[in-house]
Amino acid sequence: MLSVIQFTFNPFQENTYIIKNELNECWIIDPGMYDTNEVNQVINHLISKDLKVQAIINTHAHLDHIFGVDALVERFNIPFFIHEKELAVLNHAANSAQMFGFNFRGVKTVPQFIKEKEILHLGKDELEIRFVPGHSPGSIAFYNANNNWVISGDALFSGSIGRTDLPGGDYDTLINSIKAQLLNLPPDTIVYSGHGSTTTIGTEKKNNPFLS
Repeated sequence: MLSVIQFTFNPFQENTYIIKNELNECWIIDPGMYDTNEVNQVINHLISKDLKVQAIINTHAHLDHIFGVDALVERFNIPFFIHEKELAVLNHAANSAQMFGFNFRGVKTVPQFIKEKEILHLGKDELEIRFVPGHSPGSIAFYNANNNWVISGDALFSGSIGRTDLPGGDYDTLINSIKAQLLNLPPDTIVYSGHGSTTTIGTEKKNNPFLS
């Protein structure tokens, strides 16, 4: 069984997730910790709960989702995974930070790549990789069928969708991605988004104004 622990960090109010199994093995998804206090909050949680960190796996590589990557890699000596089509976004992070007024020089860690339709294993538990480009060119979502949830990144929010005006974004691509890869999940699937509160697939199919 996989459980989800949520933190909210940085001025963008980005949701960082820790996914752990019954053996206390865990993944960290989208570490958005910007300052030392936020980094320490996650590290202290991991240590106090005796969690065994296996990897960082990111839904995408926009600035607010990668602030904490290097700090965790340095502390736990773990790999960092993105979709290959996010590499250009990752490499542009320092320029994006300058544009938004953040003191951030980008991620030093060289990423490894995960592909759509791949199955990731944390012990006996599985995450299915779903390809949801449109917010960014290599956005992915993580679906856990056994526990009935999906981590959607910035593709799908409660009552909204991800912005598409950043480099590599495309509105039609995002709408098609959501309909093909997320709305076909069971209606009671819990959606953990990159920002904001949780929702369900059924709620978004019924009420999301962008998907009617």
